[in-house]
Amino acid sequence: MSMNIFFQYAMVGLVSLSALFIFILGLLVLYAIVLFIIDKNQTRDSIRYNYPVIGRFRYIFSELGEFFRQYFFAMDREEMPFNRAEREWVYKSSRGVDNTVAFGSTKNLEVTGTVIFNNSPFPLLDADAQEPPAIVFGPDCPNPYQAKSIINISGMSFGALSSPAVKALSKGAELAGCWMNTGEGGLSPYHLHGNADIVFQIGTAKYGVRDAQGQLDEEKLKELGGFPYIKMFEIKLSQGAKPGKGGILPGEKVTQEIARIRGIKPGEPSISFNRHPEIDSIEHLLSFIANIKRLTNKPVGIKMVVGSANWFDELANAISQAGLAAAPDFITIDSGDGGTGAAPMPLIDNVGLPIRQALPLVVDKLNRHGLRGRIKVIASGKLITPADVAWAYCAGADVVVSARGFMFALGCIQALKCNKNTCPTGITTHDRRLQKGLDPANKALRVANFVGKIHYGSGLIANSCGVPHVRALDRHHCRIVQNTGIAVPFEELYPSVN
Repeated sequence: MSMNIFFQYAMVGLVSLSALFIFILGLLVLYAIVLFIIDKNQTRDSIRYNYPVIGRFRYIFSELGEFFRQYFFAMDREEMPFNRAEREWVYKSSRGVDNTVAFGSTKNLEVTGTVIFNNSPFPLLDADAQEPPAIVFGPDCPNPYQAKSIINISGMSFGALSSPAVKALSKGAELAGCWMNTGEGGLSPYHLHGNADIVFQIGTAKYGVRDAQGQLDEEKLKELGGFPYIKMFEIKLSQGAKPGKGGILPGEKVTQEIARIRGIKPGEPSISFNRHPEIDSIEHLLSFIANIKRLTNKPVGIKMVVGSANWFDELANAISQAGLAAAPDFITIDSGDGGTGAAPMPLIDNVGLPIRQALPLVVDKLNRHGLRGRIKVIASGKLITPADVAWAYCAGADVVVSARGFMFALGCIQALKCNKNTCPTGITTHDRRLQKGLDPANKALRVANFVGKIHYGSGLIANSCGVPHVRALDRHHCRIVQNTGIAVPFEELYPSVN
């Protein structure tokens, strides 16, 4: 009797499953018919018209392709802009787990542009290694700034980043002893969350220091100059990913809070000027720098991507006439292949010199004009590993900053959705549901770990080259592989000018 009841229930279950399957199948058929009708009654897309329903899979596969390549098909060193090996180094370093590798390098050392460091036959003993000395910005300012960390957080605005991401960076910077740059979106409460040192960036739209007409509000700027955690001000002339184009924040990311901080309307795209309207010459630039210094009593510098280093000859001549006090306290050189939340492809792909060329050119120009001691040089752009950082110091940088390295430390998976409001890791989205996956306290520790591993790894390279710290590296400590496959001494390509 019990077996009969069991079979009866089983049959009822099978019938129910069959009915559910038929129902779902019917819905799919109905959905396909609707799509067929839509596709055959539109003329915007010829693929969908000629191949209704089926043609839609082309776009689905195109969207999914980048994810399949990342996880299944790409080799460790193949992806752009950052390959799996680079990302994994940052992930492991930020988590504080073992980041050593086994068997052998997967890096092809014969690719043009590869940096190879010249190890000393008598490397420095660990006991003789030293902490890099601090760099002093604006020694003649009423409030000079001593920067100790060899790597710091580059400009990333609140708006481009979510509030939990900015909080994590702020606390992580405080734990690591490095600075964080606000980006051009103004100062938010989240930048102050960790009591870290802050570099306030003044973009072309003057977000955070603008009046109702979008002009520079000197009273707001003077007030920020009195903030103890704001150590320096950076005037953004251009950005590596979009030289000649201002910041772009899509309207769906301009919340009420972001609009209030920036001084704009919510829900509308936040588009900055392609340059500062009041700066159209070197003379105007030096005047603007002097005004910011006067109002803030803090070191002031500029950020730019380099197209031609000849511009620095004109800058040096103008400084010579005006006096050394008129010079910017630092110049941040951004790479022409730098990153951003949103940029036009013609600019991101084709305009501006990459950091590998721009940095030594600028350092040499400043040396030739006797300005190198007065103006500090900050290197920015795709410098996320100890080797990248060590190369920058070989080229002559005083300090290195990184944006995407710290995004990877926060958990960025290079989903390439920064210009949307759909970032799956909660870093570049203002969707509260997606933000919940980003715990600021946990990610702050990862930020600090990343900085520590950069210091440790670049120190290893320096000690291997026979010098006590990374800031002691020079151009004779590395070689650059040419298209012949032969590595040529860096100092032959760019002879040092002292």
